[in-house]
Amino acid sequence: MKVRLAYGKEGLWVDLPEELEVKIIEPKFVPGLPDEEAAIRKALREPIASPPLRELVRPSDTVAIVFSDITRPMPNRRVIPLILEELSHIPRQNIVLINALGTHRPQTRQELEEMLGPEVVSNYTIIQHDCHDKSALYYLGETSFGHPAWVNKAYMEASVKILTGFIEPHFFAGFSGGPKAVLPGIAGIDTILLNHGAEMIDSPQATWGVTEGNPIWEEIREVAYKTQPSFLVNVTLNREKQITGVFAGNVWEAHAQGVKFAAASAMVEVEEPFDIVITSNSGYPLDINLYQAVKGMSAAARVVKEGGSIIIAAECRDGIPEHGEYKNILKMASSPAELLEIIRRPGFLVQDQWEAQIQALIQLKADVYVKSSYLTEGQIREALLKPCPSIEETLGELLAKYGPGAKVCILPEGPQTIPYLRQ
Repeated sequence: MKVRLAYGKEGLWVDLPEELEVKIIEPKFVPGLPDEEAAIRKALREPIASPPLRELVRPSDTVAIVFSDITRPMPNRRVIPLILEELSHIPRQNIVLINALGTHRPQTRQELEEMLGPEVVSNYTIIQHDCHDKSALYYLGETSFGHPAWVNKAYMEASVKILTGFIEPHFFAGFSGGPKAVLPGIAGIDTILLNHGAEMIDSPQATWGVTEGNPIWEEIREVAYKTQPSFLVNVTLNREKQITGVFAGNVWEAHAQGVKFAAASAMVEVEEPFDIVITSNSGYPLDINLYQAVKGMSAAARVVKEGGSIIIAAECRDGIPEHGEYKNILKMASSPAELLEIIRRPGFLVQDQWEAQIQALIQLKADVYVKSSYLTEGQIREALLKPCPSIEETLGELLAKYGPGAKVCILPEGPQTIPYLRQ
C-alpha cells in the first residue's frame, strides 16, 4: 500500500506492508472555489459586518496592509493584488505593505517577488517587520497579563489597518489568522517572548482549536484590539493550497466565521490512541525547517499513546534553521526532560523557547523520528531527535518493537488535520 505524504514541493510516497492495518486521518476535503478572484472581490465588496473596503478607505487615508511571511502557505500573490485593486483610489505612496515576520528572518527581494508578484514589489513600499528594533515600534501599554505591548510603528501610524492571513488550527494559539497578524506578526520581541513564555505554553488550554480560556489567544486578541484594526481578509485552504473560503470585513466577526469553517474540515475525532503515528508537516512552505516541523509533531502527539512513537517527514530545506535561537536552546540540554527544566527556570526568556518547550513535552510522551532531505543524522541527534533515513525501515523496526496488533495512524497532510481523542 502506497501513501503520499505532503513533503516539500513534490510530496513523498511511502510503501507500507499490504497486510498492515492503518488508520489514515485526513481533513474533510473541501474543493477550491471555482473562481478565486471573483470570490475575493465579492468578499471585499460585500464584507462581513463592515462597509465594503473601497468605501471604508478615503483618498486622504494612509493604509497599512499586513501580510504573512514565507513560512506560511498564505496565497499572498492571489490576494494582495486584489486588495490593492480595491484601493486604486488611494495614492500608492499612501500604502505600505508590512511583512509579518514575528521573530523570523526577513525575506530576500526574490522571495518577496515570489510571494507578492514583481509588480507589487516594484510599485509599493514594503516594510519587513523587525521585532528587535525599538525605534520602529509603538508602545500600547501593558496587557491584562502584565506584559508590555509593542507593535510596528508604521502600522500604528496608518489611518486604515488591514490584516490578512489564513485560518487553520494552531498548536498553541488555538487558530491562526485574525489577530495573529498583529501578535506575533508585527509585535516587539518582548511582547512575543512573554506571550509565548513557559507558563503561558504550559497552560492546558494553550492547544489546537482552543481560543476561549487560552491565555495565549486571549492576550493576542487583547493586543490586536488595542491597535484598532480596520478590516480583515482571511482565507482557508485545502491540501492543494486552493482557497476554499474568503472571510473579509470586521476583524472579529469575519475571523469567527472563518474559524468555524476551518474547524469543520480540519478537526477529526478518533476513537483511541495509536502506538505509531506517521505525519508530515503539510509540505512546503510549512516544512521549510525543523522549527516549523514541531507543529506536525504536535498534531501527531494528540493521538499517540504514552510511550508510543512519532515519525515526521519534513523536508527542512532551510535547515534547523541557523537564524533564531531554537537550535542553540536545544544544545543547552542532553535530554528533553533537562530541556524542559531549563526552559521553566524563573527568568529564562529566550526567543524560540516555545518551540523547544513544546518539542520537549511531546518527547516526554513519545519518541520522535525525523525524515528529512536536508538535515544530517548528526543534526537531527543534536536536536535531541531520532534520525529516520527511511520511513519504511523505521516503521519495520517499530512494528517489531510494539509487536502484533500495533496500532498505526498516518496524517498525510500533517497539521492540516488535527485529530483529537473522543472524550
